[in-house]
Amino acid sequence: MSIDALPAKVGVLGGGRMGGGIAHAFLIKGCQVTVVDVSDNAAAAARERIERDVAGSLKRGLDISYDSCLDNLKVSCDMSSFHNCDLIIEAVPEDLQLKQDSFRKISAVAPEALLATNTSSLSVSDLALNAARPENVIGLHFFNPVPASKLVEIIVTHNTREELVAEARDWVKALDKTPVVVKDAPGFASSRLGVAIALEAMRMVEEGVASAEDIDAAMVLGYKFPIGPLALTDIVGLDVRLGIAEYLQETLGERFAPPAILRDKVEKDQLGRKTGQGFYSY
Repeated sequence: MSIDALPAKVGVLGGGRMGGGIAHAFLIKGCQVTVVDVSDNAAAAARERIERDVAGSLKRGLDISYDSCLDNLKVSCDMSSFHNCDLIIEAVPEDLQLKQDSFRKISAVAPEALLATNTSSLSVSDLALNAARPENVIGLHFFNPVPASKLVEIIVTHNTREELVAEARDWVKALDKTPVVVKDAPGFASSRLGVAIALEAMRMVEEGVASAEDIDAAMVLGYKFPIGPLALTDIVGLDVRLGIAEYLQETLGERFAPPAILRDKVEKDQLGRKTGQGFYSY
């Protein structure tokens, strides 16, 4: 797919691991990218992260110009910087109220822009109600780490224009990733299945069925998973997994009830790699 399929000017709200990765994906394809974060310090950290990712692409042999990528990057803590963007992707933490507020603020400064959310589980339809034009809203669920992951889940609401779905497919292909299209439903396809497996793995550890290492090895060697569900939970963050599980429990029922071991680890700040301890020690 030609990179001409990509929007010329892309905005990303949130410059953390996911937002920075999304910005990087568009930058190395020649798009002008504006990243907005909550403060000057957060914006500076986002720029440093993205510059490091772009440099990493050069080391992997991608034929890109480091200087021109950085020339195309703008990082700010001012939401009005989005005013001329064609597509704006919200990538703030997985909190419904925060995302709703973000949609309202984006729509106030760029009401005609196409608007996407990187939510991994929340209702895109509910978020779209806070946009100036709900028909221009779609879910673009990128996976961590964005540069290496080949999947993007496209989530379609009942209001999303059919033309926008086709455009989104083209964007994903132009980023050298594979699109899967999913109806807006709790957890979509990937989070719903991934969390179900991870929660069962946690229950097995809790019940003493097997160690985290052996459970992960069984899934990697027996089912060809690239990484075990508990090691992946440590990468995603146990707090993030807990939030998604609670949402799925509320919307889909008790089969998604978080096990006690997950709640206990989150209460102890054992959140995975980012704190040095989760189901594994780092």
